[in-house]
Amino acid sequence: MMSKSITSLLLYSCGASLGVLLFHILFLELRTEYASETHDGTMHHFLYHQLLNITKEANRTLAEDLSHRVRILCWVMTAPQNLETKAKYVKLTWGKRCNILLFMSSENNTEFPAIGMNTGEGRKQLYKKTMLAFQYVHAHYLDQADWFFKADDDTYVIVENLRLLLSKYDPQQPVYLGKRFRMYMKHGYMSGGAGYVLSKKALQMYVAAMRNNRCNHTTSTEDVALGKCMDKLGIIPGDSRDIYKQETFFPFYPDHHLMPGFLQKTSWFWRFNYYKNVNGPKCCSDLAISFHYMNSTYMYMMEFYTYHLRAVGYQYQKETDFPVPAATHN
Repeated sequence: MMSKSITSLLLYSCGASLGVLLFHILFLELRTEYASETHDGTMHHFLYHQLLNITKEANRTLAEDLSHRVRILCWVMTAPQNLETKAKYVKLTWGKRCNILLFMSSENNTEFPAIGMNTGEGRKQLYKKTMLAFQYVHAHYLDQADWFFKADDDTYVIVENLRLLLSKYDPQQPVYLGKRFRMYMKHGYMSGGAGYVLSKKALQMYVAAMRNNRCNHTTSTEDVALGKCMDKLGIIPGDSRDIYKQETFFPFYPDHHLMPGFLQKTSWFWRFNYYKNVNGPKCCSDLAISFHYMNSTYMYMMEFYTYHLRAVGYQYQKETDFPVPAATHN
């Protein structure tokens, strides 16, 4: 009697031969339909572009699906003197990918437009402006978005990657995400310059805490003050790293993080950084979300590198995603 291994081998051989035959027939039919009477590589050109179009369509479909399911309101901290030198370039680049984009300044500008918080300008006014801005979006946009992202006017954001991160979370739960620093409180807080995001539930809790004076103007250092309020409310900073434990929010230019040795060992960054990180190419996730201190030149460079530049034939070296969060975000 024929052994099981020989039988399996014969079945495998027959299956493989049938597969090759079917592929050959399909290839000949495609060649006949799209490249008959040509000997100049037209068929290869056709197949390449078909595969390229399938990849583009899959990426476009995912981005569009997320844009409907993960509604983000982005509000940008700015100032009257920065509208044309900084905020303008947010509008022209990444800001247009938010579901709602608002600019919060100390005074109204109906042409730009910017919403005035009736505050002064300068670093000592940042947290007051932040408190008023979150109260404003709560009053006027609560039902039009599920996530509320704060950025500076020199922050660059890859909004699609932010949406993918947020898609792992429930906006009806209190969620607080961004670049996590370790100082000043047990669970740390999120860097203001890299941008941070509150879920709808976290925003509701924050505004309620301001109204009942559970949270108030404790310090002019905006990101620390907001972190202290989140801590009082029991909203623990979430982990925005990808499945490989690589970070996605960054408080400096890309080159500061990507170039080995750029950030010296004595830099405050290493003391503040909540997670162990490296300086060099392995610093940053393929799903990086934000960088800070980006002038207009850097904004346009990031826009080109992210959405236009392609290397022919290059395939992603690894598949990257965000993990499903645990019940708590320790």
